[in-house]
Amino acid sequence: MIYSEEDFLQLSGLQHFAFCRRQWALIHVENQWAENYRTVDGALLHEKAHDRQSEESRGDLLIKRGVSVYSAALGISGQCDVLEYHRSQDGIPLPGKEGLWTPYPVEYKRGEPKEGNADALQLCAQAMCLEAMLCCEIPEGALYYGQTRRRERISFTEELRTQVKDLLAQMHELSQRGHTPRVKPTKACNACSLKEMCLPRLLKNRSVSAYLKAAMEETP
Repeated sequence: MIYSEEDFLQLSGLQHFAFCRRQWALIHVENQWAENYRTVDGALLHEKAHDRQSEESRGDLLIKRGVSVYSAALGISGQCDVLEYHRSQDGIPLPGKEGLWTPYPVEYKRGEPKEGNADALQLCAQAMCLEAMLCCEIPEGALYYGQTRRRERISFTEELRTQVKDLLAQMHELSQRGHTPRVKPTKACNACSLKEMCLPRLLKNRSVSAYLKAAMEETP
């Protein structure tokens, strides 16, 4: 299936969806948002990574930042925090550059490596977009964590790619329906910036936006 641009979803939403489907829907379907320390700290980290005026060349390494990517087949668009090009015989030609270069996406995350593969899925989706745009194969990339200041290499396996496709298909289906799923509260809810908006123990069938609207109408 090829999606039209107006139906594209935010690539970064894949990480939200893999972490919590309700969180994703609150942000991307109901347009609810709230800041906490983690979101502000993460935004500052990404602001530095997305400096498009910054481009570095170090011999066999070329670094670009804030690179826009998309895929009509996946129906997503977004940005790579950092896109490295490594000189390689198996790479692709770049305008104005000698030799061949292999793309290597790097996603910046605050904190430290987490349980689950939500971050890896987001990075893999970036690579899949780049592969479609540049007509190449990208075998791996890296996640950089601000707390540990270290990279974690991620191999883009067939299993990971299949999961990206499956989750994005579910996201498109929920987005088209305008549906916000319910989830069971977990320990992870305590750190979520949307905890107060989500109200997992209070809401049953109504959406958060409908709940908030009703509450405002009842306020004298």
